[in-house]
Amino acid sequence: MKKELKHLFLKIIFTYFSFINFVAPVYAANYIAFVSGGFKRSIPIESIERLAETGEADGILKDLLKFGSQDPKKISELLNQEIELPIVLTSRLINTKIGEAIIGRVAKVIHPVKITDPKITIPAIRAGIILGIANKGDKLNAIEFMKAYPTDTMAISLPELLKVVNKVNSVSDLIQFYSSSPLEKL
Repeated sequence: MKKELKHLFLKIIFTYFSFINFVAPVYAANYIAFVSGGFKRSIPIESIERLAETGEADGILKDLLKFGSQDPKKISELLNQEIELPIVLTSRLINTKIGEAIIGRVAKVIHPVKITDPKITIPAIRAGIILGIANKGDKLNAIEFMKAYPTDTMAISLPELLKVVNKVNSVSDLIQFYSSSPLEKL
């Protein structure tokens, strides 16, 4: 009798967990939403993957690239650019104070739609990085990160992205100025 109850109990637990695993949603980004104030335009990850594979954009993505004066071929190259990241070392790094500070800055640009709380955005980015690396085998590119990001829609804040781009450009301009100026003669 005890043996039958034990088997019945195990069957119930197995069935329960099988059912939960079957119906429980597995979150991964399906859309990228470009957000600026009241403006929000979502693009399926599939369109971005197609751009990465072919170098050609279609639909809303094509319009956005045209509006932003961006060359689809160059964007395709950026999307496919791989960075070699050993998963153990990367995991350790992103869980340090420095890693958290870097991810905190990135989280201002990339976050789940309507959620900007660092208690959620930072772990989401960490998960996207680690899962993306695991899927790609110690390498990461933008597409794998997007596909591994643990929410249905990943938001990209356009104002925050522009701030980052402007900072990069100003630092680049500063480096260019000092490297091309005749400082030795002064």
